[in-house]
Amino acid sequence: MSPPARPAQTLAQKLIARASGRTHVAPGEIVSCQVDLAMFHDSSGPRRLKPMLEELGARIWDKNRVVLVMDHYVPERDEDSRRIVRIAREWAAEQQLPHVYDSIGICHVVLPQKGHIRPGMFCVGGDSHSPTGGAFGAYMFGIGATEMLGVVVTGGIWVRVPLTLRMWWDGELAPGVSAKDMMLHLTGRFGMNGGDYQAVEFCGPGVQALSMQERMTLSNMSAELGAQAGLVAPDATTREWLRAAGVPDEQIALDPWFTDEGVDERAAKTFRFDAAALAPQVAAPHSPANTHAVGDIGQVPIQVAYIGACTGAKLDDLRAAAAVLRGRRVAAGTRLMVAPASAQDQQAAQDEGVLGALRDAGAQLLPHSCGACSGYGGTIPDGATVVATTARNFKGRMGSASAQVYLASPYTVAASALCGRIADPREVLA
Repeated sequence: MSPPARPAQTLAQKLIARASGRTHVAPGEIVSCQVDLAMFHDSSGPRRLKPMLEELGARIWDKNRVVLVMDHYVPERDEDSRRIVRIAREWAAEQQLPHVYDSIGICHVVLPQKGHIRPGMFCVGGDSHSPTGGAFGAYMFGIGATEMLGVVVTGGIWVRVPLTLRMWWDGELAPGVSAKDMMLHLTGRFGMNGGDYQAVEFCGPGVQALSMQERMTLSNMSAELGAQAGLVAPDATTREWLRAAGVPDEQIALDPWFTDEGVDERAAKTFRFDAAALAPQVAAPHSPANTHAVGDIGQVPIQVAYIGACTGAKLDDLRAAAAVLRGRRVAAGTRLMVAPASAQDQQAAQDEGVLGALRDAGAQLLPHSCGACSGYGGTIPDGATVVATTARNFKGRMGSASAQVYLASPYTVAASALCGRIADPREVLA
């Protein structure tokens, strides 16, 4: 007799089943998983892990599976930041960690650019936007310092198998509309707890048409939905991007990393959207869920336009801003700041003439680090009205508690910098 057919599974179920050494897992089950990769940065890593490891007398389970990125407190601006970064650098040297990336960009962008994330992997990160790795067909989520300690010592972690919320996008985005608009729209509709610590899967023709970096924005901001993971099934676009990052073909498996047809509705719920009908979105202070179409925001004057963060300053984001700004100048009284997400993206933008277009428009170039997104560097003036490509606009998130921060796509932020007020990029591009 032939063995019974395996039940249809979601992408999330397949990834967790592989990590737990099983053929099938069901939503609600609690399983123990082996971790393929653990990432942490200067803020979340050594300064917290070092004393705990020493107290336990424990060692790292597998140094080849650990990645440390210095991105939150660089470049060092004061004694506190110098202390934090010094701890990270000294501990990395002491442990002889083979994968350390110091001041070359934001962890969520550097990690895939260095070929660390591949389809089928099960990964954790010491940062809430670690779900970015899900854009590559990997299960990746953020954990706290105590959980990271357990992973670093044992190489394992337990997980509750999630329900999958499938966000199906038909059509394709119109010019001037981006993945950031998709995510702001979803956050406005479902709220910041809409994901309820489940897995969100982005799918449909509208997602398949996106570049890898745009898919990274979707997975990144699944955190704003309250999801544990944000997944995109890998395809030819994934393969080509990873090849360019130096990942060998044999490590880029597209099968079986997709959601099966006929998956049980108790394992997945599907919501449908029309990408072609989506207008640019803006989140008003002080929540990403306070989102409206740009035309409903009104004539809001701004003093600062900020293009930065893992959510909004990758190469594709810089290209989008340059498409709006090329040959134009920022409005008088408006300050435009650009902090590329990585050194690699900054160099590519320089080579393509993208950075030149931004500078000619009046942009001020900032270091490729988390910067103002995490409230570091004091770049946001008190009382300023800001429109930013960052993922969050909580009160005080960008440093100043009195700043009024609006969230938007790179297209919209660039158009707003030109107009000195929140503006619809479609009008400028037209």
